[in-house]
Amino acid sequence: MDSEAVKDLIVDVEQSEVAIALMQNHRLIEYNKESTGGRSCGVGDVYLGKVKKILPSLNAAFVDIGDSKEGFVHYLDLGLHFDAFDNFVRKLNPNTDAGNLFSGTVIGQPLPKEGKIEDVLSVGQPILVQIEKEPISTKGSRLNCEISLAGRNVVLMPFSNKVSVSQKIQSKEERRRLETVIKAILPKNYGAIIRTAAEGKSASILDNELMALIEKWEGSWKGLSRNKNVHLLFTEYSKTTTIIRDLLNETFSNIYVNDKNTYEEVCKYVALISPDQEKIVKHYTGKEPIFDHFEVTRQIKSSFGKNVPLKQGAYLVIEHTEALHVVDVNSGTRGKNKEQEQNAYDVNCYAAEEIARQMRLRDMGGIVIVDFIDMDDAEHRTMLYNYMVELMKTDRAKHNVLPLTKFGLMQITRQRVRPATEINTVEVCPCCGGSGKVSASILIDDKIEREIAYFVGENGLRKFTVSVNPILGAYLSRGSLFSPSIVRKWEKQYGIKVTLDEKSTFALLQYEVGDSEGVKLE
Repeated sequence: MDSEAVKDLIVDVEQSEVAIALMQNHRLIEYNKESTGGRSCGVGDVYLGKVKKILPSLNAAFVDIGDSKEGFVHYLDLGLHFDAFDNFVRKLNPNTDAGNLFSGTVIGQPLPKEGKIEDVLSVGQPILVQIEKEPISTKGSRLNCEISLAGRNVVLMPFSNKVSVSQKIQSKEERRRLETVIKAILPKNYGAIIRTAAEGKSASILDNELMALIEKWEGSWKGLSRNKNVHLLFTEYSKTTTIIRDLLNETFSNIYVNDKNTYEEVCKYVALISPDQEKIVKHYTGKEPIFDHFEVTRQIKSSFGKNVPLKQGAYLVIEHTEALHVVDVNSGTRGKNKEQEQNAYDVNCYAAEEIARQMRLRDMGGIVIVDFIDMDDAEHRTMLYNYMVELMKTDRAKHNVLPLTKFGLMQITRQRVRPATEINTVEVCPCCGGSGKVSASILIDDKIEREIAYFVGENGLRKFTVSVNPILGAYLSRGSLFSPSIVRKWEKQYGIKVTLDEKSTFALLQYEVGDSEGVKLE
């Protein structure tokens, strides 16, 4: 997987949801969906919650954030300067100057690492929380009280007095420059984390982004002062801009959006974080659906099934359970002309490439167990492990890859922040309706005749078009000099005209009864 490959972001905006596809060299590698109606509990969203229950044995608490499941916060997730946030929430009211209150709040000493949650929180206490993990299965959201606002180049930290720089920026001069620039911009009681993407960015770009993040945080104060009940203060950016924030770099070639308003939102955001790339955002206006035009739909259908094909007949079988995901690698009908050990290694390498893609595509989190084809050569097992580690480097989620066991199993742990994406790629059979059983074939002509008789009696129709499979069509129209066809019998009995429309796409016993124009009758 080439980290420098050309990437396209395709954004399909529908009335009820937004679907986002990230393409790498025209191949789907990430797929996300976001509902446009009543978005709730998204990672990064900030709520004013209320403590519902203290759990001393776990040193944690359940917090009501207005969701059907209460959120969970551990003592260690309260943050170093929880007292400052708590003091700000308690004292803020409509008659308070919020700006002076914030800048005048004493940050104080960090919470002790060995403290007890019952000494800090009490039932009914209002508390500022941020979603760290979305609700998964029966579990509610995982919460954090150290509020942060992430941008492309910097992360804003309210009630902090530190500026830290990403370790990936190695130049000491650049680290000093960035730290000096950010410290000069930040108002009192704000800290920041300078991200890797900030390397080489001008002071004006960093200033604009920081001001936008500060404006977002301070914009929530008005609602917080007036309403001390449980409510959402502000959300993370939309899924589209979040993906752009985390992934946008010089390898992006195009961002296509099929909705005018979303296109303008994306243009504005890209202009803020990377002005020289604003031109790559394009408004798609074609008549063909955007996902069909860029072949996203076809790739979704082929990638989300239980069986995923690989090269030369090999395939994966992917199963999801409550506790983990299991991937089985099969050589299938792959040619046996190579030496068996080399053949197994080659298939395993193809599988590793697809598994790394599938984990991002389906957002598989937790434990992933991969059953590779057995290899006797220890060098091959080590090479496969190193290859998987290399493939996973482009994955944004925190992960850990363990070497193969003697049984050929590889364990991968991957950060889980939201439920895995599952798409049903099978379609209901038009003949059996999903039951797995069809009517006796010898009775199919009686079934069609009953429908025709109904429309003759109820609607008085005299001309019909019956769409059928060619084989069924031959059966219905077959006749002789002494024995008229089934269609001719219908025409004589009901005084009607029936035209057969043979369609090769129809299943053997599938049919549709339509009017003279072929429009299906209901």
